[in-house]
Amino acid sequence: MGFIISPLISIGLNSITLYVLTKFVDGVTFTGGIKFFILGGAIIGLLNFVLKPILKLAVLPILIISGGLFFMIVNGILLWSLTYILNYLQFSDVSITFPNLGSYVIGAVVFGIVNWVVNLIK
Repeated sequence: MGFIISPLISIGLNSITLYVLTKFVDGVTFTGGIKFFILGGAIIGLLNFVLKPILKLAVLPILIISGGLFFMIVNGILLWSLTYILNYLQFSDVSITFPNLGSYVIGAVVFGIVNWVVNLIK
């Protein structure tokens, strides 16, 4: 039963994180309403499961030297990957747009903080 509920909780928490991200980072726009948050939460969950461990292993020396601050870059790569996947697969009326590199950086910080808080509660 846990193998069914755990991914659903993860999608819900990632959806909440995306909602907070879109509210607090200026210039980030999305389309699709609730469909975006559910689909985006599922994609972020998949990226966290597949891509994030590979990225962490690839940049491990930099993570150690920076004291973990390089996680912002890893989170930025995950956000860029979300944008790329949504644009590549062309889901109907579902998209997210970051206007510049600075909004990716701020989004990565917000994403990291919200994920940290969520993991404390979880």
